[in-house]
Amino acid sequence: MKIDIEERVLHFKQPAGTSRGVYTTRRIWLVKVTDGERVDIGECAPLPQLSCDDIPNYAEVLRQFCDEVERSGEIPYDKLRNYPSMLFGLETAIHPLPFPKEGARAIPINGLVWMGSHDEMLQRMEEKLEQGFRCVKLKIGAIDFDHELDLIKRIRSRFSHHEVELRVDANGAFPFEEALYKLELLSQYNIHSIEQPIRAGQWAYMAELCRESPLPIALDEELIGVNDPDQKRQMLNIIKPRYIILKPSLHGGMAGTREWVETANDMQIGSWITSALESNIGLYAIARLCLSIYGDHITMPQGLGTGQLFTDNIPMPLEIRGDKLWISTNS
Repeated sequence: MKIDIEERVLHFKQPAGTSRGVYTTRRIWLVKVTDGERVDIGECAPLPQLSCDDIPNYAEVLRQFCDEVERSGEIPYDKLRNYPSMLFGLETAIHPLPFPKEGARAIPINGLVWMGSHDEMLQRMEEKLEQGFRCVKLKIGAIDFDHELDLIKRIRSRFSHHEVELRVDANGAFPFEEALYKLELLSQYNIHSIEQPIRAGQWAYMAELCRESPLPIALDEELIGVNDPDQKRQMLNIIKPRYIILKPSLHGGMAGTREWVETANDMQIGSWITSALESNIGLYAIARLCLSIYGDHITMPQGLGTGQLFTDNIPMPLEIRGDKLWISTNS
């Protein structure tokens, strides 16, 4: 087995705004595994200032793990637990998930509206609805909250919750002291759920919000760095969220994602999977993981609509038609 690493920089078609800043480029590392005549590719894509393995010497550490895999022929899962983006890339390349030899599969997805000015977000929302999305996720927390509420009010004045499901993602932007009041205001508009209303690491505060909120709360950033199975169960038992949202590059690779889903299922906590601004290489692997975990007939929209964000993405057998991501065999 031989593993080569290729670093790439992807460029966003338009700046991608979150409460943590604005992305214009995306740096990834592709791992190419050659075993005999077969070549498989995985993607390692840490998110700056968010991934627990966003480290200055990322390429050097990745090379060391690749060398170890070359020598042993096995992925050192215990060592890679704290390097989820590296683990995900190596899992994807070394243990690609099976796919039917013929045919394609459709996965329902949400449309994603990035942060921007009020007018920009309204325009992006209109575009998603025109494209046929019936579940739309809005990034909030970067502009004036009253303007964000006005945007949501406009959507609800045109589309009921039966017609369009709304999700919002605060990326931890709300101060705890203001969070419950804001959640109560948001709940007027039949919103499906809110991701990470306050910053991660405040388990007692988050647990209180989950108890008191009229709006279902989903955890996202809260899961980052929680890689021990017992700690996962402890955290979910304390906070008791309605949902968890899983990004394999952030939350333990494919193995860690399965572990999270199984633990959540045991505790009657819902889940869905999203991409984390990977190229189409990573997105294709995540889509196959969704099918592997949830089956061929997924009804809850997943967060797999980020493949069209880059000007220089990598071609893969993926296509968004309406509100579904279609994936087929890579032939």
